[in-house]
Amino acid sequence: MKKFHRLLLAASAMAVAALAVVPSMAQDDGLIVIEGNFGGDPATFNPILASDTSSRRITGFLFPGFINANVESANFSPYEAPLATGGIVQDWSVDETGTIYTFNLRQGLTWNDGDAIDAADVIYTWNAIKASAEGIVDTPLGYVYDPTGATGILDVTAPDPYTVVVTFASAECTAFSNVGVLYPAPSHVLPADLTELNDASFNLSPTVSAGVFNFSALNPGEQVALVRNDSYYEGTVAPAGFIYRVVPDQTGLFEQCVAGQTNVIDGPAVSRRAQLRDLADQGEKQVYSFPGNSWDYFALNFAAPTNPQNGLAADGNPVDQGQPPIFGDLRVRQAIAKAVDVESIISAAVFGEGQRMTSFIIPSSWAYANDLPPVAMDLDAAAALLDEAGWTDADGDGVREYNGDTTEVTPTGTPLQFALYTNEGNGRRTQMGTLIQDQLSLIGIQVDFQTIDFNTLLDIMDSQTFDSIILGWRNGWPDDPDATQLFTPQSDVVGSGSNFTSWNNAEFNDLNTQAKTVAGCGSAERASLYQQMQAIFQNDLPYVPMFATNGMYAAGADVGNFGPYPSNLYWNLNSWTLASP
Repeated sequence: MKKFHRLLLAASAMAVAALAVVPSMAQDDGLIVIEGNFGGDPATFNPILASDTSSRRITGFLFPGFINANVESANFSPYEAPLATGGIVQDWSVDETGTIYTFNLRQGLTWNDGDAIDAADVIYTWNAIKASAEGIVDTPLGYVYDPTGATGILDVTAPDPYTVVVTFASAECTAFSNVGVLYPAPSHVLPADLTELNDASFNLSPTVSAGVFNFSALNPGEQVALVRNDSYYEGTVAPAGFIYRVVPDQTGLFEQCVAGQTNVIDGPAVSRRAQLRDLADQGEKQVYSFPGNSWDYFALNFAAPTNPQNGLAADGNPVDQGQPPIFGDLRVRQAIAKAVDVESIISAAVFGEGQRMTSFIIPSSWAYANDLPPVAMDLDAAAALLDEAGWTDADGDGVREYNGDTTEVTPTGTPLQFALYTNEGNGRRTQMGTLIQDQLSLIGIQVDFQTIDFNTLLDIMDSQTFDSIILGWRNGWPDDPDATQLFTPQSDVVGSGSNFTSWNNAEFNDLNTQAKTVAGCGSAERASLYQQMQAIFQNDLPYVPMFATNGMYAAGADVGNFGPYPSNLYWNLNSWTLASP
């Protein structure tokens, strides 16, 4: 889930100058799409390994998807131009048990070196997903595979080059979302030995691709440059290229957009959106707003950060995660949630451009629990919970210490303090962390809040060696609230899993399995189960629920054919043009 992206003449001139290393781009006529990126350099250009937003942005341009979705209906569908999303599946059938899906692939699609895109490229990705369960491949896609065979995808086979058969453990309503991760990868140039995939040279210099663009160059700390793919299987690509330019922060992102140094922006700084709307009213920009599917979280590590372990052993049984000195006590987590003033954070951090979340499902989802009230801010109740848990301020210095029954992980006198990290350059999250630090100090909790390099933060998160983190998810599209990837033990994999808090709640897991195996997949029955899960999550608090930020896309007035849909900025990028003034 982690399904989970300008005055044009001046911008084009600057782009050509910046891409002197790519003479072919400088000779082409047409729009050069320039987007700012304050998330740091992409970690990889391999679609199997990519997990961060920057990497997924580029792999989305370089590689095809598996199954199509219709951007108007927001539903998975057989291939149907022009509203499909570029997947390689033509259509499919399902057997009478609802567990075996046979996907027929579109024929005639090729990689940019002329090699056919076929079932072997899907099988390669599937083998990498299975290898992740053995710690061989660092892919975030492993959540679809449960080595025990209890849930998810059991097997993927290819009876012929243009047929892919996917077998599920049971008839699951999440089938299409799960098969969506079977991104075809150019198996003919990737390492046959999967132990070499994590460090393959292809990962930062993909020589073979099949998307709207081909890879051109990575200048670390500066930009990624892509050039038009003249052999794109969906037809002509109008833009000459794409530049993903590193900017220091959200302020720089916005200012470069207004100055015409970039010509498209995804999620502009919330404090400046009124200015963009004014520019649109004056005919200088194009703006598209929608209920957002990106949300920020305040995550608490349930395991001992000094001894990270996978959630499941090889036999499928849960692994004892140890106990963190602070967050292992439910009363402490609930006190933290009661002390955080989310409404004031929404006002200060996103200028009201956000919707409060009561649990882990975004408010725009069909499964959102509308009747579940948010955690009420109550400093007195928070203080009482901490007192009950043995955390008191006996010396009166403003920071509580542990004065309960001494344990191995929490000796008497242990101060109530923890580290909180977020990525530097993100003004919204910096504001969130600062406010959380201030608010928790009111109940005697000392927070060491730090902003650090984004990729360093991801390493800390994946290694599970943190106390707490502020980051965000961008939900997959089409919307499916399945929690397997984020909150089940099979996704608690040190180094790559998305359940990096090591939360494991048996009742929640059981309801999640029920929700994705409802007979007939009726939305009302599924929603009822997800509503129960939201209540469990809110009580147990692996994340302190925060908010979803409203979505906004904007482009220069001279970007022709700019026509986004919710969660689909670039769906028709191949037709974007440099419009006449």
